[in-house]
Amino acid sequence: MFKPEGIIAPVLTSLDENEKFNPGAYKEFIEYLINAGIHGIFPLGTNGEFYAFNQQEKLEVIKTAIEAVNGRVPVYVGTGCVTTKETIEFSKQVMDLGVDVLSIISPYFVSVSQDDLYRHFSTIAKNVAAPILLYNIPARTGNNIDYKTLKKLAEFDNIIGIKDSSGNFDNSLKYIENTDPRLSVMAGNDSLILWTLLAGGTGAISGCSNVFPELMVEIYEYWKQGDFDKANASQKKIRDFRNVMQMGNPNSVVKRAAQLRGHNVGPAREPSNCANPTIDQALQAVFKLYE
Repeated sequence: MFKPEGIIAPVLTSLDENEKFNPGAYKEFIEYLINAGIHGIFPLGTNGEFYAFNQQEKLEVIKTAIEAVNGRVPVYVGTGCVTTKETIEFSKQVMDLGVDVLSIISPYFVSVSQDDLYRHFSTIAKNVAAPILLYNIPARTGNNIDYKTLKKLAEFDNIIGIKDSSGNFDNSLKYIENTDPRLSVMAGNDSLILWTLLAGGTGAISGCSNVFPELMVEIYEYWKQGDFDKANASQKKIRDFRNVMQMGNPNSVVKRAAQLRGHNVGPAREPSNCANPTIDQALQAVFKLYE
């Protein structure tokens, strides 16, 4: 079964000035990320604004990503929907396109228990013949996937791991220390990449890799070489940028940053494109630190 590892880019979805998908610019941006050493491409994650597109648009984005990647790195795709039924139906459509891994976020807006989460993910695992990486982001979904729930879900071979964007390192540790060791735990908070790797995680799905891909890859590669000092130095460099991300919707700030650095990714879909002079000034100040 596929093992997620390395630095995966939750690639920004390129739009034109009218907020329409721009496939040409999207392919160019994916090419840039792959050339920078990224270990995987992930359309329609949080940074890809999965919440902003209908299913027809999503399928066009996925097809374009697969064509652009052309088998060079694994393709992860976000297919999680609010209901179990819709998630299964959409996941099956996406698998027909030839992706490598499905990333499935826990249900959002609806209030769910751990029993509900187990039933949701287990039903998907039984009905979708694909590697599944769970996605835990309680600040956006209103629920945290408990490590005990993940441990139960490990009975399904096609559930291969979890991305933890809780920002709670102890939560990640519980996944690593108290569930099935075959499960891959991926950092979803870029401040915790090195620490997750040192604790036994396998990599990260890194929003910052859209803006500083070489830097994020360095964290992983130096760790892999056993050079903690250099890995830690690279890890520390991302702090100033992450501070600016908190000035607005974080993934919209990431997109604005990529745009200001000359990438034709376009705006984030309203209502949060973060084209704010104060944010722009803060981003430009951060960019000078990397010159």
